Amino acid sequence: MNLPTKITVSRIIASPVFFVLYFLPGWAGMKSFWLVPAIWLLYLYAEVSDVLDGWLARRRGLVTDLGKILDPFSDVISRMTFFYCFTLSGFMPKPILLILLYREFGILFVRMFMMGRGKAMGASIWGKLKAVCYFFSAVLGLLTMSGRYLGGEFFSSPPWNALILGFFILSAVSSVASFFTYLVFVKRSLSNP
Repeated sequence: MNLPTKITVSRIIASPVFFVLYFLPGWAGMKSFWLVPAIWLLYLYAEVSDVLDGWLARRRGLVTDLGKILDPFSDVISRMTFFYCFTLSGFMPKPILLILLYREFGILFVRMFMMGRGKAMGASIWGKLKAVCYFFSAVLGLLTMSGRYLGGEFFSSPPWNALILGFFILSAVSSVASFFTYLVFVKRSLSNP
């Protein structure tokens, strides 16, 4: 297993650690001041390592079939862990989480299907917009969690709730739109082998 793949695997391992730290104060009845920076560090690690593993693999010529499968899988695991935490905390609506899950696992299937046919699927403009929406949704979700753990009333206010809901909805819309662009790519690829 090369270095980029090890970084990818570490992101998968970090996801359940994030989940445990996120809910540890409630489970253990403890103060959460020290956990807030730890949760943010894990989130930042997931984002930075996502860029780093791909960059290293391309730069050093270490792109592998395993890496091509593990990288998007680890992205799904980490991001859906964040969003699942926000849903359990009550500020991400359950239907939005379900849309995101369906999209992400559907894309994983489509990617593997196309990889089996020797065709790579590049990111579309909708896929890039989805990634931006996911990023801002996760940051807003973590700010909400941080504010609530540290006693900030603003992070429970109607304007803040409307802002975060708006980004969650944008994430859902962009994820569905990007899924359909991938389906169009698959249809064209199968029509023109």
